Amino acid sequence: MSKLDDIKQSITVCMFDQYGTVVDMQSGLVEVVRPFLASKGWQGNPNAFVTWWRRTHFENSMIDALLGREHTSYREIGQRSVAFVLERAGIPYSMEEVRSLVAAIERLRPFPEVPAALARLRTRYKLVVLSNGDPDMLEAARQYHGLAFDRLISVAEAGAFKPHVATYRKAAEIMDVAMDNVLFVANHVFDCIGAKSAGMRTAFVNRRQRPFAMTPHQPDISVRTMTELAERMV
Repeated sequence: MSKLDDIKQSITVCMFDQYGTVVDMQSGLVEVVRPFLASKGWQGNPNAFVTWWRRTHFENSMIDALLGREHTSYREIGQRSVAFVLERAGIPYSMEEVRSLVAAIERLRPFPEVPAALARLRTRYKLVVLSNGDPDMLEAARQYHGLAFDRLISVAEAGAFKPHVATYRKAAEIMDVAMDNVLFVANHVFDCIGAKSAGMRTAFVNRRQRPFAMTPHQPDISVRTMTELAERMV
């Protein structure tokens, strides 16, 4: 039996990261910030601004998870991060503007191939989201991405951001499945490493065709698109 056949026989749940894997976060946020930055007279690159925003958010969420204190909401981390980046860029802002920019995350659209790929995967597996987003943000996003998942799970259930091991364990517990019956799908190296380390199978959606990482927690499957994942798993 091939490794892929073994995976297909053992997997009952496909679990997806949402931001950047299911929905196009980078392009979607660039569309949002471009007119905002132009209105401020900022001459920089909107794509670079969004990358800066997302990296700052990631750093702040990792700090929050490591502190071992009460979990801070994704929305709050986002607002702190956007405010920091605006200050670094020398752009004047109000907190109302910051909140508006972060709220745009709820309106992100899926990558073009995602709806059809999920429809194909749904014929064989339960489809679940495990996201760093807040529960209400994930629920609000439904009307914009239009995708039907069996369950939306926020890391707020575990009280820490991914890739903390508790997030993956809690998600498997909620779905009442063994860790190795889950295929965790992400566009992010850190998320695949976290899920694999916790005991899940992993699929790396390598849209940008970049190296994975020098780590013992290599993905079980590496694909360029969700279409390719559906073709291999169904």
